[in-house]
Amino acid sequence: MKLSEIADNAGARKKRMRVGRGIGSGKGKTSGRGGKGQTARSGVRIKGFEGGQMPMHRRLPKRGFNNIFAREFVEINLDRIQDAIDAKKLDAGNVINAEALVKSGALRRSKDGVRLLGRGELKAKINIEVHGASKSAVAAVEKAGGTVKILAPGKGEGEAA
Repeated sequence: MKLSEIADNAGARKKRMRVGRGIGSGKGKTSGRGGKGQTARSGVRIKGFEGGQMPMHRRLPKRGFNNIFAREFVEINLDRIQDAIDAKKLDAGNVINAEALVKSGALRRSKDGVRLLGRGELKAKINIEVHGASKSAVAAVEKAGGTVKILAPGKGEGEAA
C-alpha cells in the first residue's frame, strides 16, 4: 500500500447536482421545480393547505387547557430508596430529602418536588422529607419505625402571597 494508492470507497463521495445548466443536463430551465407559481419560489409554501377546503386542523374542536400552576413531582418508590441504602449511597441515619436523593443517584433531578410511592418493602428506619406521599408509603415507613414529613410547596408555584 502506497500513499498514491489510497482511494475512497466507490460511491462515498457524490457530486452535487448543478441545476439550471441546459436541457441536456436533465435539470435545466426550471431546475426540477415544475412550472411557475408559489411552489416554484423559495421560502413560501402553504403547509396544510387543502385547496381552499377548511383544513383538518381547523375542522377539529379545541379541547383541554394547560394549567400554568401545576407542579410536576418526581415519583420515587420505597424499593428504590431501600436499594440506595443497601448500596451505601444513602445514609438511613440522616434526614432523607430531595437533595440527598439526587446526590445519591436515586433521582436525576427533583423538579418541583418529590412524591413518595409505596411499591416495594422498606427494612431501614428512615426519616424522610418529601412534598407528597401515598397512604401506603407513609404506612410502610411508619411500620419500619421511621417518619414522613410532608413539606409545603415552594415559592412561586401558584401560592398567593
